[in-house]
Amino acid sequence: MTAARVGVFGLLGSGNLGNDGSLEAVLGYLRAEHPEAVVDALCGGPEVVTARYGIPATRLHWYRGEYRTASRAGAIAAKGLGKLVDAVRTAAWVRRHEVVIVPGMGVLEATLPLRPWGFPYSLFLLCASGRLLRTRVALVGVGADRISDRPTRALVRWSARLAAYRSYRDALSRDAMRAMGVDTARDEVYPDLAFALPAPPASPPSGTPGGVCVGVMAFHGGNDDRARAEEIHRRYLDGVTRFVRALVADGRPVRLLTGDACDAPVVAAILDAVNSPLVTAAEAASLADLLKETAAADTVVATRYHNLVCALKAGTPALALSYAVKSDALMARMGLDAFCHPAREVDADRLLEQFRALEKRSAELRRTLTERNRATARQLDDQFTALTAALFPAAEHHHVYREAR
Repeated sequence: MTAARVGVFGLLGSGNLGNDGSLEAVLGYLRAEHPEAVVDALCGGPEVVTARYGIPATRLHWYRGEYRTASRAGAIAAKGLGKLVDAVRTAAWVRRHEVVIVPGMGVLEATLPLRPWGFPYSLFLLCASGRLLRTRVALVGVGADRISDRPTRALVRWSARLAAYRSYRDALSRDAMRAMGVDTARDEVYPDLAFALPAPPASPPSGTPGGVCVGVMAFHGGNDDRARAEEIHRRYLDGVTRFVRALVADGRPVRLLTGDACDAPVVAAILDAVNSPLVTAAEAASLADLLKETAAADTVVATRYHNLVCALKAGTPALALSYAVKSDALMARMGLDAFCHPAREVDADRLLEQFRALEKRSAELRRTLTERNRATARQLDDQFTALTAALFPAAEHHHVYREAR
């Protein structure tokens, strides 16, 4: 049998640990169940993806300044030309594959600032090329949300319609796509792909108050909050800083976590404002690193979605600073829906009350997370079985990925 040529696509290797964790989970599945597949990537950070995961990778955009604001005529012209060149480059890349997988990520949402001619346009080029060239494009375990901006909504809707396979990381995502005009009758919901990554050894509770991981984010609101972005960011940073200061006053060691390279200034601002040896910053380069950090903590308070995933996967009680409904949905799935706090309106005193309530129920919640993680593993096993049936129907298949995890 000829080896299947499989492409992976997305903003991978670009500094977002959650995106890379989803890629790692899909690569684990392919290597365990389809070791004959020849895999490469079209992605944001090809050098990182090749060095870290050992697969050939091509840069997503022809124009290297794609994500820089273009103010001069030359830069604007180059960016416009890049859109045309990318249409040809994307189609040529898609044509070389039987299957292309978009691994997780919030590719069908705009919960963070997003322009339609950025990634939504790239995703549309991929899905349209797949349909025209008869390459199966699969959106696997992706996140979605209702989008108010008409051009972005149109690109996202058509991308989803043109894909050969779709699954979502929560029911809210599927409902959002249905509301935006996509037929989701055959689409399934499974846990986030990052739950398929190997779990680190659990650290037994010490019996005395210990370390707290606080996951921070360069949060400025969503796509509809651009006019209030700085105000939202200042309020978020002030609230989180006050919360960290309160933990330090109680003698609790605090470990600051991030999930994207752009979060570094927030860490620096908190370290400077609190100025205590009890507050340190983790230098996590992958979700595996974040899993180890959260497994070693007594409690986690986090903003970024995949910081929460890591805490819950590690079995550590967590409190979500929710910036989108996806965080609330994740917490509800794992039995911690009572422990969400709005990132747009961080109230340090109220957050501290919720934190203390969380810690009082720590033993009970750890048991709950153990049970939910078992169910999650079974559901992801079903996800990979369905993916094989949809994308590799002719393969002689022996399902071993669950055991590999």
